[in-house]
Amino acid sequence: MAEQFDVVVIGAGPAGYHAAIRAAQLGLKTACIDAALGKDGKPALGGTCLRVGCIPSKALLDSSHQYHNLVHSFEQHGISVKDAKIDVPKMIARKDGIVKQFTGGIAMLFKANKVTPYYGFATLHPNRVVKVKQHDGAEVELAAGNVIIAAGSESIELPFAKFDGEYIVDNVGALDFTEVPKRLAVIGAGVIGLELGSVWRRLGAEVTILEALPEFLPAADAEVSRLAAREFKKQGLDIQLGAKVSKAEVTGKGKKKEVTITYADKDGEKTLVVDRLLVAVGRRAATRGLLAEGTGVQLNERGQIVVDEHCHTGVDGVWAIGDCVRGPMLAHKGFEEGIAVAELIAGLPGHVNLETIPYVIYTSPEIAWVGKTEQQLKAEGVPYKAGSFPFAAVGRAVAMAEPVGFVKVLAHAETDRVLGLHLIGPNVSELVHEGVLTMEFHGSADDLARICHAHPSLSEAIHDAAMAVDKRSIHKAN
Repeated sequence: MAEQFDVVVIGAGPAGYHAAIRAAQLGLKTACIDAALGKDGKPALGGTCLRVGCIPSKALLDSSHQYHNLVHSFEQHGISVKDAKIDVPKMIARKDGIVKQFTGGIAMLFKANKVTPYYGFATLHPNRVVKVKQHDGAEVELAAGNVIIAAGSESIELPFAKFDGEYIVDNVGALDFTEVPKRLAVIGAGVIGLELGSVWRRLGAEVTILEALPEFLPAADAEVSRLAAREFKKQGLDIQLGAKVSKAEVTGKGKKKEVTITYADKDGEKTLVVDRLLVAVGRRAATRGLLAEGTGVQLNERGQIVVDEHCHTGVDGVWAIGDCVRGPMLAHKGFEEGIAVAELIAGLPGHVNLETIPYVIYTSPEIAWVGKTEQQLKAEGVPYKAGSFPFAAVGRAVAMAEPVGFVKVLAHAETDRVLGLHLIGPNVSELVHEGVLTMEFHGSADDLARICHAHPSLSEAIHDAAMAVDKRSIHKAN
């Protein structure tokens, strides 16, 4: 007989575990199902983000940034180091330790909040019945008043570049190289490609990024993209645009194996030979095998679960959140949807504003934005005014030896309401939230300009950029 729950959550990634914990906090009997296993073969909660995405990639980004500064930047601070070396297995072990700490933390939170975990593969059946095939082969049946699907996403595999886990890899494999590859190719100049390409470039790899699109980072502000491309080129990332890959095969034998890549650009067909290939062309909703016949839950042409603005599927008591539905595939977007749906189920207000979701790329310099870009506002015919300010004129940034980048504030030309904040530079992953908060409260550029910012601080760039919207910046010519 099926065990009864008020809420059953499918998936314990960022969206799912937030939904489960919040539902339990609200007094609802809650279960959460997840199939993932860690390197030790034991259940590992937290989804792609904690296990093989956000957290481990940031650990490697930090380690590689420290090493790069040691080798290339410390001398200007008067710090001399000889014969610096990188111990890649130790770096990877540190990353794995951080992952284990955080996945174990989710298990502790489940226990503290009385969320019942189930480990295995879940399938939704009609009438909110969920069947779980556990790792030992046994099947458990759960029945729920509400089911929240938070199945997450998976890497897209190219038919001509199949993952083998060693030479042709997705982000999971690129997080576990046992040594620095001499030559690394990346297909895709998106967030994953740029971040992991940066990790291995800092450690000494020759990195070539092949991007099929003719523009670099088209989702970001065009001025930000231009500066980012220039800086990445200085760092040694060879980013080739309009490069369409048609074939990738592992050639050679034993330790002499390599990957031969065939691609075409404006000059015709070319060949590139590397030691490792990272395929980072995006992710898709992990919905295959999730829905049994007759559930009534609909999928769109991209395999995403169709939901309304409140993440409801249209089937009574069935909701979907996170990467498996519309909107950006970002952990923090999933966080908010999970909490909102749990609160809606409990009869409370719940809403997520997709217009104020911040985007961050954790390269060096960091890139972050919220709201509309200049190119979007122009295309939509929205009258706007812009103010920008360079980090090169910010005392704190110069003292940190990180003067590259700027902040741009976009405001409506008539109402002065902030429409977007675009940043490239040091620690902008933290600064972007000034824009999120201002936009959520329908604030103006003048509001930002009149708020006192500490001196010296990086945040002063936002203050001056907001003042520059009305040509009253103090620290640069208007």
